[in-house]
Amino acid sequence: MGGYQVQAEPVLLAGLIEACRAAITANSDHLCALDRAIGDGDHGTNMQRGCEAVSAEEVTVSSLPLPEALERIGLTLVMSIGGAAGPLYGTLLMEMGRELRKSDREQDFSLALKQAIDAVARRGRSNAGDKTLLDVLYPVQDALAQHSPLTDIVRRAELSARLTGAMKAMRGRASYLGDRSIGHVDPGASSCALLTTAICRYLEEHRPE
Repeated sequence: MGGYQVQAEPVLLAGLIEACRAAITANSDHLCALDRAIGDGDHGTNMQRGCEAVSAEEVTVSSLPLPEALERIGLTLVMSIGGAAGPLYGTLLMEMGRELRKSDREQDFSLALKQAIDAVARRGRSNAGDKTLLDVLYPVQDALAQHSPLTDIVRRAELSARLTGAMKAMRGRASYLGDRSIGHVDPGASSCALLTTAICRYLEEHRPE
């Protein structure tokens, strides 16, 4: 991430999977409450199901090289998360894996992330400002590209999610509400911030001496 090289030891990857699962599980009800305001009300449940499916494959996934591990996790999310979140999160991780696999040298993680986020935008036919998880992903990628400290990336992700509350939804079920979607934080942006925070905090705690 940012200045971090594209490597992942099995124990580190397994720990990241568990950190993400725990963060989503602890906030599942909150995510569902956010989604009830502008959607189907099941985003937390769907995300929890996806994280548990990935966790069930933790031993296999964590033994793979990072590109293959990301592709495997992405495919698992596509198959296990309902609604739009599965294809979007799945696309993000699968495209990251493909981008990392393309390079013969160690590639800056932020470059692969940028390509993957652009793929998510194409898949969802959305852009930054449309009140989606892109409104967290793009700022996070920008922070990574600037080699920002992990604590700053966390603050950027959390602030970006909160800022979606002032936006009008332009995509998905929430877009049917029009101006009534304003005043509600986007659940996808919120889950994205939660996952970013979980990853950054785990990496901070397990930074090599």
